[in-house]
Amino acid sequence: MDLKKMLANDCVRSYLLKARYGIEKESHRVDLSGNLAKTDHPKSITLKDDHPYIQRDFSETQMEFITPVMETLEDLFNYLAAIHDVAYRSIGENEMLWPLSMPPQLPEKEEDIAIAKLKNIRNYRYRQYLSQSYGRRKQMVSGIHFNFEFGEELIQALFSLQTEIKDYEQFKAEIYLKVTRNYLHNRWLITYFYGASPISEKNFFENHSLNRAVRSIRSSKYGYVNSDEVKVSYRSIQNYLSDLSLMVKRGLLSEEKEFYAPIRLRGGHHFSDLEDHGVQYIELRNIDLNPFETYGISYEQAEFLHLFLLYLLWKDEGDHCDEWGRMGDFYNEIVALEHPLAHTQFEIEAKKMIDEMEHFVEILDVTVSDTLFVHLREMLMNPSKTLAGRLYIESNKSSQSQVAKSIANQNYKKSWDKPYQLAGFTDMELSTQILMFDAIQQGIQVEILDRKDQFLKLKLKDHVEYVKNGNMTSKDNYVSTLIMENKTVTKKILHQHGFRVPKGEEFQTIDQALRSYHLFSTQPFVVKPKTTNYGLGISIFKDGANYEDYQKALTLAFKEDSSVLIEEFINGTEYRFFVLNDKVYAVLLRIPANVRGDGKHTIEELVMQKNRDPLRGKDHRTPLETIQLGELENLMLKGQGFEIDSIPQEGEIIYLRENSNISTGGDSIDVTDQIPDDYKKIAVDAVSALGVKICGIDLIIENTEVPADHENAYGIIEANFNPSMYMHIYPYKGKSRRLTMHIIHYLFPELLQSQESKSVKRVRLVKSGSTTVSC
Repeated sequence: MDLKKMLANDCVRSYLLKARYGIEKESHRVDLSGNLAKTDHPKSITLKDDHPYIQRDFSETQMEFITPVMETLEDLFNYLAAIHDVAYRSIGENEMLWPLSMPPQLPEKEEDIAIAKLKNIRNYRYRQYLSQSYGRRKQMVSGIHFNFEFGEELIQALFSLQTEIKDYEQFKAEIYLKVTRNYLHNRWLITYFYGASPISEKNFFENHSLNRAVRSIRSSKYGYVNSDEVKVSYRSIQNYLSDLSLMVKRGLLSEEKEFYAPIRLRGGHHFSDLEDHGVQYIELRNIDLNPFETYGISYEQAEFLHLFLLYLLWKDEGDHCDEWGRMGDFYNEIVALEHPLAHTQFEIEAKKMIDEMEHFVEILDVTVSDTLFVHLREMLMNPSKTLAGRLYIESNKSSQSQVAKSIANQNYKKSWDKPYQLAGFTDMELSTQILMFDAIQQGIQVEILDRKDQFLKLKLKDHVEYVKNGNMTSKDNYVSTLIMENKTVTKKILHQHGFRVPKGEEFQTIDQALRSYHLFSTQPFVVKPKTTNYGLGISIFKDGANYEDYQKALTLAFKEDSSVLIEEFINGTEYRFFVLNDKVYAVLLRIPANVRGDGKHTIEELVMQKNRDPLRGKDHRTPLETIQLGELENLMLKGQGFEIDSIPQEGEIIYLRENSNISTGGDSIDVTDQIPDDYKKIAVDAVSALGVKICGIDLIIENTEVPADHENAYGIIEANFNPSMYMHIYPYKGKSRRLTMHIIHYLFPELLQSQESKSVKRVRLVKSGSTTVSC
């Protein structure tokens, strides 16, 4: 079977870079001084043992981050970034993640290293067994597991080009076996470029087993490896499976998952899957954490690993497959224990492999980053450019521990810099980002169905919910959305149910509306598009308007919709009530876009200053929106006798909008606890009248101390089918209301039920005086 010729076939080339990827990454929690954390795994991360993204490895401090399987490296790194963000903000502001594979200083007594406090007794006992067999210190080493699957289209195309193997699953297994054998033989190249564990911290070695700097302690015999008696053949799947079973029977392994090879064949999550389903992917396990990357591995590294595995499929292998792999063990040990700044003993072989890879890329027309081979050759010619070399040089300036603390602090600051954002998905609407954060934290699997359209699939075990824009769900039917979208229909339904709504008329053409100017010119009125959202195209005239301003307002409104409403202006303060499942969870006072004069700067300059606030941005990606100086703002200034180059007096408040939408630059102030219950009941009843479960309803209230049942005490001006949640979660002033978490608990009530049952269990244990630890 000539794989070189098959890979060069035109029907194969388009599939060469098709693949699926996954990353498992371990990191220790440390305090801000760089010491191992003494706290338990964060309580805010639910489903602790079965969390799909964040688990514990060996110790209580060792977090393991698990990405979903992705079909592009971009998506893979987006999820890896997001999971890190959730982890960082779950462990709290007093802890950070250690960036090195080698752990920070360990306790003098090995028994003081805390094993992960798992609920699953079998998993806990397995860790106890590991601590007895290998010692707890070695278990504290962290790294990257890179899971890789060739695209099914690639393997099918290759299968169709040969006739030697009739069974597709057997052919697939042979593909992965060849790559695995070649990886075992050539993995020393990975150790040279990306090994990054040159020295250990205090108390890792009990007897100073290694007292010099090397490339990778983790990838050497001093790392976490099985005994020399554990031998497994990669000649065939049958040999691989039978040898592993034999190792267990002989007592050399407690179970198959204790096989700590640098690469493993995988059929799924469990060893039995390999026998039942054949080889589905391979797991690379010999990759040190890259301390210079926030998430422990760079995009370029992942790109190289993909290319390297393709190259290993193309590359010829030795005749004696198991001896071929054992030779690789010998080579890797030499490279791993070389000094970080030494040229490798296998420099000529490494250069040849890089040249072959570049030739492979050229003849197969594979697309790679322009700088990939440049960087590989730089590292080969200058070992100080390798990860181990860089870390060693930086450590010599102070200490490795100081370098690690400095990097950890940088990553910590980066994660907390904009806590309202979710790394990897900052281009998405902010409420959706926050919902995704909460879903990941709660152990709900998040799949993005349409990134641009903010469409998510949320899954908890077998329970699936679809969510658009953060709170559009199956709980509200389609017609209820259409009702709220149509302001005329909304007003009619609310009026029929006895709620006060503003009087007004609807117009389909600008000429029709202009002819009715005399009906509104001398009284307070509002011009707004019939189906607008985010306050777009709304103009408010508290003292009537001249014909020219009236005409401008209509022009702006008709830009947003083909129909326009002109309504009476209801005097009072506007409040946004967020109603979810017949309960008010938040009330927000929104103040129109404004600036405060200082007697020195123009209005335009004051706007620029206020827009520098890091909470302000555009397109609903920050809690507050930047203030604009467009037609509506200029119209508002004109009504107050100002222009953008006017200089307001010190302390003078200049309003740039009549409408108070946050989306048009307004300020948000939480007043949930200050609003009387009778007004909250009005909001709940109004939303119920519309047949809706999730709604942001806007009330104008002149005086909240006046009972809601008094005549004209309030007016309902709008109901929103997709109300923003971020402005309640990160208000300009006042208490945060985590509405996204309420949405999640509404969609997945089993989460609350599970938490409540655990609380009851703890209470019972306390009352009974039991000393049993409740998990």
